[in-house]
Amino acid sequence: MYDTAIYIGRFQPVHSGHVALLQRALASAAQVIVVVGSAWQARSPKNPFTWQEREAMLRAALPAADSMRLQVLPMRDYYNEAVWVKAVRAGVAGVVPQGARIGLVGHFKDATSSYLRAFPGWELIHVERQGAIDATAVRDAYFGAAPGQTAQALGPLAAQLPTGTQAALERFAATPAYPALQEEWRMLRDYRRAWSAAPYPPVFVTVDAVLRCQDRVLLIRRAHAPGKGQLAVPGGFIEPRETVWQSCLRELAEETHCDLPEPTMRAALQTVAVFDHPDRSQRGRTITHAHYFDLGNAAMPSVQADDDAQEAQWVPIEALRGREEEFFEDHFHMLDHFLGLTPRP
Repeated sequence: MYDTAIYIGRFQPVHSGHVALLQRALASAAQVIVVVGSAWQARSPKNPFTWQEREAMLRAALPAADSMRLQVLPMRDYYNEAVWVKAVRAGVAGVVPQGARIGLVGHFKDATSSYLRAFPGWELIHVERQGAIDATAVRDAYFGAAPGQTAQALGPLAAQLPTGTQAALERFAATPAYPALQEEWRMLRDYRRAWSAAPYPPVFVTVDAVLRCQDRVLLIRRAHAPGKGQLAVPGGFIEPRETVWQSCLRELAEETHCDLPEPTMRAALQTVAVFDHPDRSQRGRTITHAHYFDLGNAAMPSVQADDDAQEAQWVPIEALRGREEEFFEDHFHMLDHFLGLTPRP
């Protein structure tokens, strides 16, 4: 018997396999901490539900007495395993007495389960995979449903969805967010189909421009799926005959009309960072080169949205901390890397 059992997952949404592992955790320890990943992400076909909505699904799948033994620890995606592991450990240490015997519940499903090896000192409570269900199949059936047909689309999976999850999915299907996510899901499906016949999965190369001036940063609001309406830094795909530097300046000018002279941009460039986490983009493996510029206290350039942007705006850096859930993919974390928006564990 352990003092505390830890269960880590995204639960997008909660299904019977999750519940089986949760029950094993409850049977193994007096206290259970569920680390809910991808917290504070903007809604997307991969992350459609907030961490609070997922907590409600988890608790709805349990008897009241078991729910009282459960503590939920929301955890953001840092897109850096070492930083994420430190954050998880710090979060657990904040609620578990020092010296407690900790067990980590899980099973090695695929490469995404490698995190189970990242917590030496926590004993693995291995549980065999429970059935063939996974959350991706649930989301595909859910977002692929015809109008008014969500219950029928989920019918073949209904036996593996707790009653609380089914009710949550029905409620969410009545919100404006659901058809918007269906549109995104269809766009991403067609996007991946377009290159599915390639001999190897392609790796896409993009650029991004993090432009700072007078303690403000230039952001766009995306005009098209994926991420329609979400905040992002200006950027896009590299052209075949461009360097990443040339692409960065072109995308910045196309999306914001911020077309400063190249010598000015060269002088303002502070650093370039590569963001290459395999899960950073739902479009496929996408590696971006983010250029961080600081114009200091120079006159703030005028901007105007164009191309793939529906809005361009200078946002105070201090205001970014409370807007994490508005950002496309990992763009908040890109800003965090350069600007230090969140405390490091």
